[in-house]
Amino acid sequence: MILPTPLQDLAAQWISARRLYPIYFELAREFAIDIKPCADLEAGVESPGKDAVEQARQWLEQLDNQVQVHQLRQFLQTNALVTQDGLLQLVRHFLAKPEKSDTVRDKIDFLVVQYFSQIAPTGVNDSEVDLAYVAHAMEAVFGEVDLKAPVWLNALDRVLDSARKCRSLDELLHGGILEQGRKAKGLAGELFYLPVALVAFTRFGYLMRRVFFRLMLGDLNIILDGLTELEEKGVQTIDCRRAQFSAQEPILRLRMICQSWKVMFQAEYSSGSPLRMLVDLKASVEHALGRGKSAEAAAKPKSSTGQKPAAAGAKPAVTPKPAVAAAPKPALAANAAAASASQSNVPKAPVKSVTNPAMAAKPAGKAARGPAAPEFEISAEPGWDGDSGSPKK
Repeated sequence: MILPTPLQDLAAQWISARRLYPIYFELAREFAIDIKPCADLEAGVESPGKDAVEQARQWLEQLDNQVQVHQLRQFLQTNALVTQDGLLQLVRHFLAKPEKSDTVRDKIDFLVVQYFSQIAPTGVNDSEVDLAYVAHAMEAVFGEVDLKAPVWLNALDRVLDSARKCRSLDELLHGGILEQGRKAKGLAGELFYLPVALVAFTRFGYLMRRVFFRLMLGDLNIILDGLTELEEKGVQTIDCRRAQFSAQEPILRLRMICQSWKVMFQAEYSSGSPLRMLVDLKASVEHALGRGKSAEAAAKPKSSTGQKPAAAGAKPAVTPKPAVAAAPKPALAANAAAASASQSNVPKAPVKSVTNPAMAAKPAGKAARGPAAPEFEISAEPGWDGDSGSPKK
């Protein structure tokens, strides 16, 4: 049976609206959404009439239609205003909608995982998080659930198994695994709202986050180890243009930024994480060390030019010392990384501009001004190749 849409009397609707209003008002302010305050909700009216309740409902509905999934995700993961109870109110609010579009489904999918992430113990093992465990924890949301799962939900476990076999973040992001999870959600249709299906998708999203974080932290450790190895070789700067940094990026600054990312990634989930920069930075460090796919490709001859193969012992192109006289002026090419560093109380170092203007990154703006980004997406460009740092042609 599909999870029923609860019918609320006027008093219950008003209580829900009053609890949601501070969250929605802050959402509108955060993303500069042009909407007038709801007078009765603003005034905190205790006993409103039917018209006031309807106006409040329309006010919330208007914002629901304007706030995109990625904006909701960013806001809830970076704003301390939203408590555990606030999350619960949001989940119930969207589940109560009589008509549920794909956007509403995606918001529900995010919210139930976010709520479970907050109430689940920090030290719980993946093996403990089965359907029964999630159903018990989410009983306040889903009620008592019959855990006899339909066969089609087995696809989620297959996706999880594939994700756990990934050895790097790049492999997870570009191996088609995330697309399989999104496809399973899309194919579910109205069956997504079966109580047992909601439990299964909550479990799936939570465990996928854990895989995601483990791989991110693993890649960060590889980068930090690589930077240490380069420093031991006397290298002070490397070419990081593919990661939206400069052609002579100081290793000291890269280490500082990576440490700030490492702290940030210890949170349950951090929207707006510079994932593409992380993947590209790892590739840049590996290239500087003479490793990775791009380094191997650079050593191969190009048939069209007739160039000779690179010598087996050729050293990677790195800059032992920064060229002080020709140092570029500070720029905002690495705006996102510098912001991450400041959030972790790490001193912000000057950011050097890239040598090639075509490869410079645009300053990061509010999410409201950019395209919607899926939860684990790192690039909106089709065919983006983490090894080359550019879209495939």
